[in-house]
Amino acid sequence: MSYTNAQARQQLLDALAQATNDIGLAVANLTAAYDQIDDSAAERLETELFRPLQLAYGQAQRTYADFAREYGLPAHTFDASDAHAREHNAAAIIEAAAAAVARADAALGTLQDSMLPVEVGDPALRAGLERVRQLLGDVTGHFRTFTRTLGR
Repeated sequence: MSYTNAQARQQLLDALAQATNDIGLAVANLTAAYDQIDDSAAERLETELFRPLQLAYGQAQRTYADFAREYGLPAHTFDASDAHAREHNAAAIIEAAAAAVARADAALGTLQDSMLPVEVGDPALRAGLERVRQLLGDVTGHFRTFTRTLGR
């Protein structure tokens, strides 16, 4: 059975959807952590982690939707994720968010390395993936700093 461009595009979208879901999970976890920390830490969490992840989440959704529409592929609805954190420990919840971001970034990196975005994608898709990865990369270092200084 031959591998078609349509199948490759769907594979690309499936990988992007999984990464987008992981970003959504990270956002949900940060929302859960926000309620457990003091006002000063909450402001830092919002500025350093939440807002950049919201931007990455929105960019990933737009990239998915635009590419699917361009090639007549089925749309995907990204529902708000529920935090998977059972802890009542803000640091652990934030670490779970960091892990979700790391999974998303690794998945997008693997996708870019696969050359699918070049072979069956388009410049807008590649630019969207790059922007999402840039936003994720920018926030990754902030996770370590934030959890290290949480409660101090």
